[in-house]
Amino acid sequence: MPYSPTAEELDLVERLKRGEADAFTTLVRDRAGALLRCARKLLGNEEDAREAVQDALLQASRNIDTFHCQCQLSTWLHKIAINAALMKRRARLSRPQVSIEDLLPRFQEDGHHAEIPAPWQEPVEAGMARAELQKLVRDAIDQLPDNYRTILILRELNEMDTEATAQVLSITPNAVKIRLHRARQALRTLLDSHFRADTSDLPRVR
Repeated sequence: MPYSPTAEELDLVERLKRGEADAFTTLVRDRAGALLRCARKLLGNEEDAREAVQDALLQASRNIDTFHCQCQLSTWLHKIAINAALMKRRARLSRPQVSIEDLLPRFQEDGHHAEIPAPWQEPVEAGMARAELQKLVRDAIDQLPDNYRTILILRELNEMDTEATAQVLSITPNAVKIRLHRARQALRTLLDSHFRADTSDLPRVR
């Protein structure tokens, strides 16, 4: 079903297109907070996140004439902010990303796991401070390729639903689900050595 903008949104867009200064002030006041929260989680750095949002808002202001209310204004803004954040991330990325294929579970021809996944300790926080755990997970997420990392952050950390994520990234909802599943598998592999329980009693795959 085609998106139908509200009268308030249409009015704001028209005022932005006319170049009204108070319209841009309204845009920043109402939308910048959500964009900043998203950028923070993508970049993990407050200064970089603020710069990315500032770049995104300026870009949106310059290109508002290309926006025709085919989707929510917030969706369009998120798309610009995510692209700005990813560009900034690539510019400062110093650590190589691992291949997603190297992190996915392997299966035998009969469909069974080539290696039985070891269970994790419950709870995983045991013996680990919350800040330490958050850093460990963040570092693991940072190793994922951008398209999988972005999906994981938008769906899991920003709690964006599948449809909204698909719109923001210009992919299908099914592609979102597939990438999210693969990202979760890859993240588990990266964290496995930190959280795996004693596996001495587990059967070995021959």
